[in-house]
Amino acid sequence: MQVLACDISGTPFDWISSNDAATYYASQKVAWDVGDIARVYRGGTNLDGDTSLIAIRPVIAIASNARKTKVLRHVIPLGDGNRLLFARDRNTCAYCGDIFPHSELSRDHILPKSKNGQDTWTNCVTACRRCNQAKADKFVYDFKPLLYVPYEPCRYEHYLLSGRNVIADQHDYLAAKLPKHSRIF
Repeated sequence: MQVLACDISGTPFDWISSNDAATYYASQKVAWDVGDIARVYRGGTNLDGDTSLIAIRPVIAIASNARKTKVLRHVIPLGDGNRLLFARDRNTCAYCGDIFPHSELSRDHILPKSKNGQDTWTNCVTACRRCNQAKADKFVYDFKPLLYVPYEPCRYEHYLLSGRNVIADQHDYLAAKLPKHSRIF
């Protein structure tokens, strides 16, 4: 299970393992947590026969002086793979509008790389292989109009897209932080 780790103000900074979360709980470095208990770790028993327990919740805030330093960049990287791009575009080809499995999709550059197009969120869309090959290095206006406008996801949407198995409490926490106009989850 992944745990969404946030700073004290509630801004997510990483997906961590439940084992790492248990370490933060045990060292009393969790400032607050959200959601139903997702995992319980049981420890030994004390002299009274009580068993120690650590209950892990799906969203935790780690005290700022406790968490590992991680640079919080304002720009969300597109990355070398296409998983996040395809997730942002819901596996939908920007030209024909059909939905495809991951294996039949590719990254298309609106301004082609051969014409100095960059690998950025706003210059890349999901395209089926057939449309991408037909477009080749043409400009969009010489091919077909885009069916949707590419955008850079905000930090909260990025964590929704990048989570492997986002559970309901994590989804609700992140979706509540999305700008009103982009609540598509």
